[in-house]
Amino acid sequence: MRGRCFCLGLLQLATRRGRRYRCWQKGVAYKNKVECVNNPIEQDLPNVDFSRMRPVITEYLKSDDDPGHPPRILLLYGSLRKRSFSKLVALEAERLLKWHGCETRIFDPRDLPLPDAEEPDHPKVRELRDLASWSEGMIWVSPERHGAMTGIMKAQIDWIPLSLGAVRPTQGKTLAVMQVSGGSQSFNAINQMRVLGRWMRMVTIPNQSSVAKAFLEFDENDRMKPSAYYNRIVDVVEELVKFTWMVRGRSDYLVDRYSERVEDAAQLSKRVNQRS
Repeated sequence: MRGRCFCLGLLQLATRRGRRYRCWQKGVAYKNKVECVNNPIEQDLPNVDFSRMRPVITEYLKSDDDPGHPPRILLLYGSLRKRSFSKLVALEAERLLKWHGCETRIFDPRDLPLPDAEEPDHPKVRELRDLASWSEGMIWVSPERHGAMTGIMKAQIDWIPLSLGAVRPTQGKTLAVMQVSGGSQSFNAINQMRVLGRWMRMVTIPNQSSVAKAFLEFDENDRMKPSAYYNRIVDVVEELVKFTWMVRGRSDYLVDRYSERVEDAAQLSKRVNQRS
């Protein structure tokens, strides 16, 4: 018999000794009754119907080689405006990721130089590359400008190399793509980011989010209003978490290639880091 206390996302298990209630996020078991307490993460998600939320059942997904820590997700956004809607979408996604128990980082692209305008030891470039190496999955959120992703979004991706020596910082990691538009719904930016994700050898999930007329979708507190657009973001985050649990302990095997097995590390580094 299984039941749920949706106020905390608790799983109720019937056992010989009585009923147990286990918190999916903290792994805390309660006996005999559910202890309902204020959950700050859920309080920060006012648009979510927690009676319909389903915590990811990691036992169905993770491999025997899973590292065991919470999934590490890096979020990138593509605007420097004071009220950046791509940043606001990234913040909404981050709140949902935390509900799913993920560890998150959001990179601020301000002061990131244009690609090749500085050396890779520039502090913002080092910060971005360190975060890319740290992460096990990413979310890219870009505005659509002139029918394409923004230069700010592209610059961040261009600073992440395919290879650092013999290490590929993005290969085998998961990716979700989202965009915001000032006008009608479009998919140009996310289609471009999908191409880039494939080029970066990332596992780009099938679901995606495109928020039309984004200036109408946020309230005076810069929180997203209830809508089908918001529900899609919930969908995308849930799917990314599932794919990350499923892929991260298997990525080394999944991206193991014959062509790279016959090429040693020195040859690989020389080939992918050629200077013009």
